Amino acid sequence: MSVRTGYEISYYSSPEGLTSARTFRRLPRHVGFIPDGNRRWAVARGLSKEEGYLAGLAPAFQLYDLCIKLGIEEVSVYGFTKDNTHRSAVQVKAFRQATVQAVKALSSLDADLAVIGDSSSPLFPEELRPYTKRTAFGKGLIKVNFLVNYDWKWDLEQVRPASNKEDLMERIGSHEAGRIDLVVRWGGRRRLSGFLPVQSVYADFYIVDALWPDFKPQHFYDALEWYDGQDVTLGG
Repeated sequence: MSVRTGYEISYYSSPEGLTSARTFRRLPRHVGFIPDGNRRWAVARGLSKEEGYLAGLAPAFQLYDLCIKLGIEEVSVYGFTKDNTHRSAVQVKAFRQATVQAVKALSSLDADLAVIGDSSSPLFPEELRPYTKRTAFGKGLIKVNFLVNYDWKWDLEQVRPASNKEDLMERIGSHEAGRIDLVVRWGGRRRLSGFLPVQSVYADFYIVDALWPDFKPQHFYDALEWYDGQDVTLGG
């Protein structure tokens, strides 16, 4: 199935095109995804680094379909960070375009979508400003937080004074995103890279060594099977 985003046509599979979702004793309610390794994937194939960003779009929609089929309630996705904008101009242009294309495609699906990041910056894509206010598209089957021009320092600088019994998570810049149960990172790196630090404070962290454009559903199944066996106490 294809979605016309206004830029290009990007392919994503339909839920019916996936194998039957497995069942688990305990699923995470909210999963954070760090899709890393696009540039390394491109270089390994003799491509320019910026060609790796668009290669990550089709896997993203496979994963989206899989999350819906499994019944995951909320996902947060690292689109690009403020630190990423220090890369070469051609790379910045490419990953901004890939991010815009991904968000436009999500708005054609059943996503309860919010783009989270520093929208006051000139590096924030103008096309995505309408999506900074959470909007349910289609049936709104899954809550999607898409991080664009995000920075953890920016996030915490937005803290406003508490009213009534609000906690910190309700007052930061990324207040649209709930507490994360599981973070899955592709590309083999063992670091959080500033990804929603408040929401991730008690998250389990699973690493996939494969580079993001080489995504396979089995990667996520393996992460969920691992999570299913963890002792989640939240410090208690």
